[in-house]
Amino acid sequence: MSVAKKEYKRITVKSLVEMKQAGEKISMLTSYDYSMAKIVDGAGIDVILVGDSASNVMAGHETTLPITLDQMIYHASSVVRAITRCLVVVDLPFGSYQSDPKEALRSAIRIMKESGGHAVKMEGGKEIKESIKRILNAGIPVMGHLGLTPQSIYKFGTYTVRAKEEEEAAKLKEDALMLEKMGCFAIVLEKIPAKLAKEVAESLTIPVIGIGAGNGVDGQVLVVHDMLGMTHEFSPRFLRRYMNLYEDMTTAISQYVDDVKSLDFPNDKEMY
Repeated sequence: MSVAKKEYKRITVKSLVEMKQAGEKISMLTSYDYSMAKIVDGAGIDVILVGDSASNVMAGHETTLPITLDQMIYHASSVVRAITRCLVVVDLPFGSYQSDPKEALRSAIRIMKESGGHAVKMEGGKEIKESIKRILNAGIPVMGHLGLTPQSIYKFGTYTVRAKEEEEAAKLKEDALMLEKMGCFAIVLEKIPAKLAKEVAESLTIPVIGIGAGNGVDGQVLVVHDMLGMTHEFSPRFLRRYMNLYEDMTTAISQYVDDVKSLDFPNDKEMY
């Protein structure tokens, strides 16, 4: 059943809580540059995540680990300049918050001051509690991230579904409640059983955004390059491709090459 949507001129962390209370699902996509963010924001997305997935899709790294704080600030500032409506959440990259709460605060402050982003996202539960607390105490909104946490990929050893076992599921539920109690405004749950994700979402008053976590949560997030079909090697079960831009762009560029080599481009109408 569809839910009547409240019109928001600007999405804030408060707006997302209102959406959850009203039963309106939250839409979230990644963006990393001005041109893409302008399109995504103009299409009506609620939240843009400037994800550390830029390490994969923009820089070609195998994992999210290599991207730096300076690079995240560059991508986030490009996105912020493009948007007029959506909330912009920026990933704190690996190594910028895990071990030292003071360093975590410095990293978050740099993102907020230098990029103009509206909030930060952090992967983990009780193990980064002090870093989260320090950032929240500074008045910076924090989105949590539990389940599959890509920054810990070498700890997990695989991108398989998380929290299938009772012990890990229990820890995830405890961490989610802790994040809410601390003051996080939302949580991303990645690649966990749909039943568990629904249970967590129903137990919290803050929004839960899923990726590979079923439809019982309060919203969904995908990597925009995956959703648009610009990437084609990556095909997890949770991904729905709404376009096949890889094929369309390859065809267009190949046609351009042919036209240049055959002197078809530029023609008389395309010259001064």
